[in-house]
Amino acid sequence: MLQLHYHPTDASMAPHMLLQELGVPFELLLVDRANQAHKSEAYLRLNPNGLIPVLVDGDTVLYETAAILLHLADTHPAAGLAPPLGSAERAHYYKWMLWLSNTLHATLGLYFYPERWASPDHVHGATTVKARAEARAGQLLELLDQELARHGGPWLLGERFTALDPYTLMLARWTRHFGRPARELPQLGPYLQRVLARPAVQRAYVTEQIGAPPV
Repeated sequence: MLQLHYHPTDASMAPHMLLQELGVPFELLLVDRANQAHKSEAYLRLNPNGLIPVLVDGDTVLYETAAILLHLADTHPAAGLAPPLGSAERAHYYKWMLWLSNTLHATLGLYFYPERWASPDHVHGATTVKARAEARAGQLLELLDQELARHGGPWLLGERFTALDPYTLMLARWTRHFGRPARELPQLGPYLQRVLARPAVQRAYVTEQIGAPPV
């Protein structure tokens, strides 16, 4: 059985939603962050980075949210959560998956952990990093909004719901306390509500006890 090492609302949220979409048997294993379980010797054997999530699929142990999403979609092709191999749509699917991971997700990491990027002797360093990260993330949300406006489809890739959409919802939710969160953008707001309305997403929200605001 698939096992997802998770913590509510962390980067495991997107794989959790995708597992719910697949409708396959899986086990959620809570990582107790409050007691630094993600830094324990046992967990570091799964992910030496000490980060959440980890997916265990038989002998395959995966970390990195995007890698887990790609793997789940590829190993369950009947679910149709990725475009056909070799298609132009598949190429754009890869593009957006890497963009979400390397660009938006990475920028939000700067926002939530600015102290990692500021010199300890720089009094206002972390504050500056956080402010600049929010500003940059805001620009990236605008790009997402423009993409949705450009193609006019209900999902990030257009007419097809894919593994991109749970990932986008998760990252958008992390902006909920921004001065201008993702939900306030004209295209992103309705799009996020469409993703939220999916029964699989609702099941994940209930399991993780995610309350208001949902995004």
